[in-house]
Amino acid sequence: MPYIDQLSRTRIAGGEPPSSPGELNYALTMLVNSYLRSAAEDAGRVRYAHLNEVVGVLECAKLELYRRVASPYEDQKMTESGDVYSIV
Repeated sequence: MPYIDQLSRTRIAGGEPPSSPGELNYALTMLVNSYLRSAAEDAGRVRYAHLNEVVGVLECAKLELYRRVASPYEDQKMTESGDVYSIV
C-alpha cells in the first residue's frame, strides 16, 4: 500500500530510494500520479486512454522485470536445488 508515514514520504521526495515494499509502492504511485496529472492538464481531464497507457506501461515493466531478473534467478535456484516439475 502506498500509505506510508510523512517522514518516509519526505525522504523519498528528497531522492532517497525506497527501502520497503510500501515505500516502493508509494514512489511508483507518485510517479504515476504525476504523469496522470500532466496528461489531464494537457487534455482537460483524465481520460481512459491515459489510464490505459499507465496500466500498459506498468504491465510491461512488470513483465520485463520478470523476464530479465526473476526468471534467470529462478533458473539459477532450480539448478542449485533441483527441479520440482516432473512433466518437463
